[in-house]
Parts: sequence; structure tokens; C-alpha cells
Amino acid sequence: MGLRIATAANMQFAMNELVQEFTEKTGVPSEIIVSSSGKLTAQIKAGAPYDVFVAANMKYPNELYNSGITKEKPEIYAFGSLVLWTLKDSLKPSVEILRDQRLKHIVVANPKTAPYGTAAIAFLKNKGLYEELKPKLVFGESISSVNQFIFSESAEIGFTAQSVVLSPKMKGKGAWIKLDANSYPPIEQGVVLIAQKDEKKAENAAEFYKFLFSPEAQQILQDYGYQPVQ
Repeated sequence: MGLRIATAANMQFAMNELVQEFTEKTGVPSEIIVSSSGKLTAQIKAGAPYDVFVAANMKYPNELYNSGITKEKPEIYAFGSLVLWTLKDSLKPSVEILRDQRLKHIVVANPKTAPYGTAAIAFLKNKGLYEELKPKLVFGESISSVNQFIFSESAEIGFTAQSVVLSPKMKGKGAWIKLDANSYPPIEQGVVLIAQKDEKKAENAAEFYKFLFSPEAQQILQDYGYQPVQ
């Protein structure tokens, strides 16, 4: 029986590879549902038939656990990294360039629903730039939306996940810099199993959960710029 894996947008590319590897090992097919962690949480609370929730922070998985929707407490499977990315050839990404008058739009994921958006706002506040740059900020619903803004050049520059710029689809496109991880709270990415009545489905979900912490899966995550939990 196939799995339905609710996946935070920053994990989309890594998850494609993880699922492929998992299916090859176990024969269990998986469907990936991608959105912001906040949106996915709302869907799960409303009864969406997902089996595993792979989030971009611990807040939302804990929310589900405290609501009695998950089997056990969530665990951190990886730590995310924030980058500044542009597809404008004339721009060299840097924290300083954000203040440049030529920049009209800086895209950030919605901090209300997307943990990478929360991290980006925390970064700007840490650097004392938030109030100054506030008029330039535009918000995407999730990291996927942010990427579309940057890729279409609707925004000159934006904050995204390192996993995006290292993905096969985006690698080598534009220019990016990794931001100082000490300038924003750790992006603790959590996973949790949704409580299941179907025994076989619960078994397959538990198998995927276990796989996510395997050396093999952790290596895939590292290849996408995540910091491993071990």
C-alpha cells in the first residue's frame, strides 16, 4: 500500500530522491504532497489522509502531537540552511547588496506558515536590516513560491533553502551565498507519523520514518546541504 508523504517545500527535491531510494529498497510506492509546513498542518488537522509529515521545523509536528493526531513525539531528521539567491546576472548576492537602491523586490517565504520565512526575517532583524528593507519584502506562500519569484526574476533576489540551489533542477542557475547560521535560529526539521487505523499503512509509514534516519538517507540529505542529526 502506497504512502502519502506531506512534505515541506524546502524538502521537495531531496524528497524525490529519498522516495526513489526507499521504493527501490522496499517496493513501497510513495506520493509526495508539497506545501508550506503551516498549510500542511492545517490540512492534516482537517483530516487530510497523509501518513507521514516531513516538516521544516518542530513547531508544527509538535502541534499535531499535542492535538493527538500523531503516534509519537516528532524527531529532528536534519537541520536546514538558509541562502540568498539571485538569477540576475548583474547582481552578486551579498547581505550588503540588499540595501542597494536598484533592488526593488526581495522575496521571502511567508513567516506565518513557512519556517524558512521565519528564519529569513530573524536573519534580517539580527543584521539590523528588517525595518529598512520592509518596503522591499514580498512574500511567497512557501519556498516553492519563493523559487518561482526568483526564477522568473519577478524578484531580483530572495531567501531560500540551500537544498533548492543544490538540486539537480536548479544547480548552476544564478548565484547564491550561504548565510551565517549563527544569525538565525537553527532550522530544526522534524518528522512525525500520523496515527493510522490501517495496520499495513502504519507499518510502511514506520519503515519510511526509520529509513529517513539511516546513513543512506542522511547522506542524501547532506548532498542537498542539510546538516545531519548524527
